[in-house]
Amino acid sequence: MPRVTQQISLFCVAVAICGCTAVSPALALDSQPTPPGSASAALPLFKDPSAALREGLAGYRAGNFDASVQALQYAAQGGQSLAQWKLGQMYATGDGVPHDDVKAFQYYSQIVASYDEDAADPRQFPVIASAFVSVGVYNLHGISNSSVKRNPRRAFQMFHYAATNFGDANAQYNLARMYLDGDGVDQDARQATRWLSNAADKNHMEAQALLGNMLFQGLNGLPRQRHRGLMYLTLAREAAGDRPQNSWIVDLYDQAIRNSDDFDKQAARIELSRQLNKRPR
Repeated sequence: MPRVTQQISLFCVAVAICGCTAVSPALALDSQPTPPGSASAALPLFKDPSAALREGLAGYRAGNFDASVQALQYAAQGGQSLAQWKLGQMYATGDGVPHDDVKAFQYYSQIVASYDEDAADPRQFPVIASAFVSVGVYNLHGISNSSVKRNPRRAFQMFHYAATNFGDANAQYNLARMYLDGDGVDQDARQATRWLSNAADKNHMEAQALLGNMLFQGLNGLPRQRHRGLMYLTLAREAAGDRPQNSWIVDLYDQAIRNSDDFDKQAARIELSRQLNKRPR
């Protein structure tokens, strides 16, 4: 079962907006990373960073990645968090540029380091939350052959901030996994269940699968609730499709179905109907 997943599908949101108990973001980073593409780099001139951002996104959509990266770099240097996030995504996945986790980490870290909760535009919260989660994931695992070492404590800070202040489902799921595994924090099944429930109710597939299995089997001190567990596993199985990376979800669902009786299945169907009726229409 994957320890950490991060499914972030925010590009459409990002284009649309183009136009605590945790440590504050500024303090959460021991030092600000060196921005990729220093100010001395020879970049084309644009009217302003906002115009460069628009040109960069348009170039990306057109498949003109060289021009897109140049424009996005200019916008990123001008403080456009959406440009920083997009470059982070591109380098993290090797999308139109060579895969480079260090550069991705640096761009995401710029967003975290410059975030001002008193002045931030709420329309950009999804992008900002995504950056916090990405920085958390990199700190949780580290980046091999780089100065980015494994730092579970900082990862916990990033996840906790995004989970608490943005209600981000990916952050909530990763936070729950840290509590379950006792990785960088004391094991706490109650806290893990709390965060898994929050993420599962936002239709986070992995959270639904993990919580469903825990409820179905009565794991981690949870009272066994087979019908609720089967309900969450059904939702997760539907979302998982036939993608190979989701085979663990399919396996958990199949195992639960094999061990369910007619009462479990009927009660799960009723619970599923209630859950679906709670979704916004």
